[in-house]
Amino acid sequence: MSKNLGWRAGVALFAILGAIVFLIPSFSDQVPLWWSNIMPKDKIRLGLDLQGGIHLVLEVESAKALESHLESILDDLKNDLRKNRIRYAEIKRHGTEKIVATLIGNEDTDKFLDTTKAGFADFEISPSLGDKGEPLITLTLRKEAAAHIRKFAVDQALETIRNRIDQFGVSEPEIRPQEDDRILVQLPGVSDPKRAVALIGKTALLEFKLVDDEHSIEEALKGNIPPGNEILYEYSVDPKTGLQKKEPLLLKKRSVITGQYITDARVEIDNRYNEPYVSLTFNNRGAKLFERVTGDNIKKRLAIVLDDKVNSAPVIQDKISGGRAQITGRFTMEDARDLAIVLRAGALPAPVKILEERTVGPSLGKDSIEKGSKSMMIAAIAVIIFMIIYYSFSGIIANTALILNVLFIMGGLAFFGATLTLPGIAGIVLTIGMAVDANVLIYERIREELRLGKTPRSAIDEGYAKAWMAIFDSNVTTLIAGLILFQFGTGPVRGFAVTLSIGIISTLFSAVFCTRIIFDYLYLHRNMKKISI
Repeated sequence: MSKNLGWRAGVALFAILGAIVFLIPSFSDQVPLWWSNIMPKDKIRLGLDLQGGIHLVLEVESAKALESHLESILDDLKNDLRKNRIRYAEIKRHGTEKIVATLIGNEDTDKFLDTTKAGFADFEISPSLGDKGEPLITLTLRKEAAAHIRKFAVDQALETIRNRIDQFGVSEPEIRPQEDDRILVQLPGVSDPKRAVALIGKTALLEFKLVDDEHSIEEALKGNIPPGNEILYEYSVDPKTGLQKKEPLLLKKRSVITGQYITDARVEIDNRYNEPYVSLTFNNRGAKLFERVTGDNIKKRLAIVLDDKVNSAPVIQDKISGGRAQITGRFTMEDARDLAIVLRAGALPAPVKILEERTVGPSLGKDSIEKGSKSMMIAAIAVIIFMIIYYSFSGIIANTALILNVLFIMGGLAFFGATLTLPGIAGIVLTIGMAVDANVLIYERIREELRLGKTPRSAIDEGYAKAWMAIFDSNVTTLIAGLILFQFGTGPVRGFAVTLSIGIISTLFSAVFCTRIIFDYLYLHRNMKKISI
């Protein structure tokens, strides 16, 4: 054992230096520029309960994604039937699972089945007869296909929300999926919760629709809406009175172009009116579509619709090429920035509903940190005093390991980019108490060996050897419980599990490995004759 003392001391020293290096960014903001290029720069992140901020639980309305998918399939099906000259009386969506087509004649049934089998593999297609004997074809979405669409909607919503938050400028957010189509969002340090919630929850479905000026809006408001049209409202604020005005517009239901073709959205200032507007840039396909739409509809109005609200409906004066467009609407600078963010990040695939919203004030977080730090200090001092009184000089060795243990835990949190929460502080306090438990087992074994008349060197060897399996078994079972808590727990439970798991590994290293190095140095290399224990 004495022969490998050098490399064991080297390993311990390397671990200590590594922990210090990882902790420096957390305790000092004045690191030199070269540090960020070659050294770790991640800090220990403070959780929502310590830093303050917003806690949200969102639910993705994945049923809406299924409805949108079926509506898209419905349009494709109608186009296919027209191309193949298959006559039908009606095609309707029923709920989120079925599309029912009513044919005019039985002779078209086989032709319909041949047309749909190849291009609609996600559906179970079954013919039947209606109440009046008319041929019906029912397309039922397969369960696995529906589950895939729901999962894709949640995954896409998760990525879209993450992109929005990243552009919003929140540092160290926590965004993760939960069961039942839910998403947990925690935004530490956010000072404007209303703006953040509005930004996250905005669907941001951008559509360009032609205004129908050929039909009377007054007749449409009475209920006589022409087929293929809809009524949407343009909202504007009167600059003189500050009152909001709502103007109805009759629009074509079909979107001529959507926000899926947008590659960039930026805020710019109108030099004429000194007001901000959002400048859009389309990809190549979008640029061609926009050029064709504007070229075919000169002197007509094109409404810019965001989440079923008309932002503006300018008259197309000429063909617009180059793949650029503008959204105006008397924005404030903040509103324009937020709109640009959601358009760059993309629209949500389905609406999201806020199930839970909590705002934690920074004063509460500061108070939690102070009380948590105080409890950690009291626990450490109490353990240190007890170990010195009960085990004398050996207690000092155990206390040295305890200090190293706390250093390794904090360094581990920085290394893994973990978030320190109030339950996490509780985990550290618990670890402090558990850390000396290993040393107590070892020291009691050494005492037994000394009572049997063993030499200090032999007593140390036997004490560590006989206590090791008990220490290992007890810590491994606790580690397994901690990992299970981390895997299946949420929020505070995971914070506790993180520090507990890191603390257990750190305890085995400091309380067993590091203390053995000190004992071997003192009683093997320095030839101390008596153990103070």
